[in-house]
Amino acid sequence: MTDYTVTGRWKTPDGWQTFETELDAENEDVAVEHVYAEFGSRHNLKRAQVEINEVAR
Repeated sequence: MTDYTVTGRWKTPDGWQTFETELDAENEDVAVEHVYAEFGSRHNLKRAQVEINEVAR
């Protein structure tokens, strides 16, 4: 597994909030899916409400 840093922003009632999260994943696609799942679970957001700008190793 590799460490990935995912940056982007998510929709809040007041506008957009930026985020940066680090996680272990098999590849970039898995890292992106994990971020979508996490924001959907914690903040009850749809994928369209989360914008991912960069995935870096």
